[in-house]
Amino acid sequence: VQLQASGGGLVQAGGSLRLSCAASGLAFSWLQMAWFRQAPGKDRDLVAAISRSGGSTSYADSVKGRFTIDRDNAKNTVYLQVNSLKPEDTAVYYCAASSRSGWGPNRNINEYNYWGQGTLVTVSS
Repeated sequence: VQLQASGGGLVQAGGSLRLSCAASGLAFSWLQMAWFRQAPGKDRDLVAAISRSGGSTSYADSVKGRFTIDRDNAKNTVYLQVNSLKPEDTAVYYCAASSRSGWGPNRNINEYNYWGQGTLVTVSS
């Protein structure tokens, strides 16, 4: 599976972005998908995860109510709408795919076996 993330950039606090991740190489509808992020000097943490069908989602507490994950299985793409951005949201955002069994959403980083290259989101105060 190849994952190509895009949509990051520099935005002021309170602004919005829409991140996209296009997948190829495996049947997309069989993949559990997620977004993780990693700030400098910190661990890579879950932001949001979505089930294979898109019917179930899970979020980190820090982004609930501000971020929305969704997927379009016809376009082999997963999205992350990020609203009301804060400086502490600054990080490299990675999309990830899991071909493990189960419908998801899966919050465990160790279950994700495919990773995109990351897209940088910088939020200025």
